[in-house]
Amino acid sequence: MLLATLVTYLAGCVFLCSPAAEGCGPGRGYGQRRPPRKLVPLAYKQFSPKVAEKTLGASGRYEGKITRNSERFKELTPNYNPDIIFKDEENTGADRMMTQRCKDKLNSLAISVMNLWQGVRLRVTEGWDEDGHHLEESLHYEGRAVDITTSDRDRHKYAMLARLAVEAGFDWVYYESKAHVHCSVKSEHSVAAKSGGCFPGGALVTTEHGGQRALRDLRPGERVLAAASGGELVYSDVVTFLDRQPAARKAFYTVRTLSGASLSLTAAHLLFVTAGNCSEGAAPAPGAMTAVYAGDARPGQCVLVAPGDSAGPGPGRGRLSRVVRVRGGSERLGVYAPLTAHGTLVVDGVLASCYAAMDRHDLAHAAFAPLRLAHRWAGGAAGRRPQGLHWYGRVLHWLGRAVLNPLRFHPLGVAEGGW
Repeated sequence: MLLATLVTYLAGCVFLCSPAAEGCGPGRGYGQRRPPRKLVPLAYKQFSPKVAEKTLGASGRYEGKITRNSERFKELTPNYNPDIIFKDEENTGADRMMTQRCKDKLNSLAISVMNLWQGVRLRVTEGWDEDGHHLEESLHYEGRAVDITTSDRDRHKYAMLARLAVEAGFDWVYYESKAHVHCSVKSEHSVAAKSGGCFPGGALVTTEHGGQRALRDLRPGERVLAAASGGELVYSDVVTFLDRQPAARKAFYTVRTLSGASLSLTAAHLLFVTAGNCSEGAAPAPGAMTAVYAGDARPGQCVLVAPGDSAGPGPGRGRLSRVVRVRGGSERLGVYAPLTAHGTLVVDGVLASCYAAMDRHDLAHAAFAPLRLAHRWAGGAAGRRPQGLHWYGRVLHWLGRAVLNPLRFHPLGVAEGGW
């Protein structure tokens, strides 16, 4: 009875948060095969997904030019696929150099091209650029972008070629000109290419008794430093772990502040920042904090940091500290995502949300209300630490993807939610 009530409540929450339904109909019956999906060519100047290339919902931000003499050159690998023609007008083999992710998607696309058009092969006109021929911060400089045509150069095929590139798994595809299609991928260590949002196992939280505990050692039922809806620091019950994988390795973004605080979290995890200028050490004004994906945090914004003497009851209010550096790509062992009763927690001295992947902290907190309520009723669950991704999160994600705008579930930039 309890489970049925929770599922009904969850479905209601998701539907209440959703835009108008686009219509529905009978589902596919058991034993019936799904008819082949018709591929729709991209229109001229259309791009997929419908967001800017360098947002986390697409290929992610530019991370710096790669040269043959740079340490990052080892991130590139040559593509000698005989089913792909490389223009290589520089005669240096540069067009064949690309990241492994780009290579995998390109090889997959080459098969699709040959299957659709007999005797036609995929052709790459531009790959890695080491000569500065593209605009500033082009992903061609990182080996993450290719411009493609078909070997017969039949421009009537390019709209469908763009669709095939989307189906092959490129993270952003743009029918850029009548002469080629532009495709790009996420960086190899971009956490946006991986699912979920977490903190590393060695990250520290502050317990109610004043001590600090690594997330790998934290247990449900303990009380840790968090923040209430008004921004004041409070101690909040740890309800459960939304994700807990001690043996997993993930890449993390590290946000460092002027006060010396340093927080590592995955790119899709929500972090509270000020939208504009802020004063170092000041208390946040009401409504000043906004939830953004960690991968979209920028130097100059401010985060909320806890005072160093936050031990004991009544920890007071946090203070603003300016972000001085945001760096991605640091891989660490263990991924942990604790859920507190308040939906927030202070990790390594910086306030963050408990939620990830969805771009609204307030909606995510409302959607997880049944789970918090269930754990409050089931007092015996205290101390138990689930492994892997929590089943409730899986159900919520499935329901949300079914009824919400899918973009709600991709890291796309500054979120609308906050305090």
